[in-house]
Amino acid sequence: MSAAELPGTADPAPPPGMVVTGRYDEGPGYRVNRPEGSGSWLLTWTTDGRGLLRQGAVETPARPGDLVVLAPGVPHGYGVGPGARRWRFWWAHCQVRPHWMPWLGPGALGDGVYAVAAPDGTHARIEAVFHRVLADSRWTGTGAPPAPAPGDAPVAVAHGTAARELALCALEEAVLLATAGAHPAAPGRDAGDARVRRAENLIAADPGAPHTVRSLAGRVALSPSRFAHLFTGQTGVPPMRALREARLRHAARLLESTDLTVERVAAASGFPSPLHFNRVFRERYGVPPGAYRSGERP
Repeated sequence: MSAAELPGTADPAPPPGMVVTGRYDEGPGYRVNRPEGSGSWLLTWTTDGRGLLRQGAVETPARPGDLVVLAPGVPHGYGVGPGARRWRFWWAHCQVRPHWMPWLGPGALGDGVYAVAAPDGTHARIEAVFHRVLADSRWTGTGAPPAPAPGDAPVAVAHGTAARELALCALEEAVLLATAGAHPAAPGRDAGDARVRRAENLIAADPGAPHTVRSLAGRVALSPSRFAHLFTGQTGVPPMRALREARLRHAARLLESTDLTVERVAAASGFPSPLHFNRVFRERYGVPPGAYRSGERP
């Protein structure tokens, strides 16, 4: 069954300009259909199960760790994904801030749909942010904003200007955390083995660390041979080649933005030998590190 075929009656969206947020835990049969779309943006953050969202001609699943954003003015519908036993997710209706768009841009799927699979290490913090959005939406503008509490009602509307701005600031943090270094969550595409994604995130987070196939495999609970096979099959490159590329990118950023010596850049990027670093850097960028820093780039 496609999202376009999902049953469900029309469900009005909140008026434009409001910030409305909530958390739902729904089972099979949950469906929302908006033939006229919404006057505000809709953000969904999935924590468990699977959802299915459709906007215009675009359809995308929503799995744990996926942030799916729907732009206003386009017919959409969403519900528990076919065959899924539940969909637990946070949602928020709001007007996005213009500077969020470059963050969301890499996840654009068309028809105003943006979907990204957030890095694994950000999930707990994003979840905490949405709890804060729910609490901040209840702030009256006087005294301290309420602290998130387990017994909070599942939906809140930010009525006052202060509450709206505070809730938007928290949502901005969630969007930034989800999109920084995220993988596009393309419709119909298998998100791949989560253990490989976890290894990619470990490399990206600290490329200069003494990673090995064995150490990365241990961090994701796989044997080294199984890990290397899965990683290469999913990414198209062996783990150590991916690590070298990450280290070279890190080194290039350090050369561009710091005045560290070439030797210190090499060490900070995981290259214990400056001679080896100079050789592989020249192979990758066409010039030695010192010339790259001076702007002599092909």
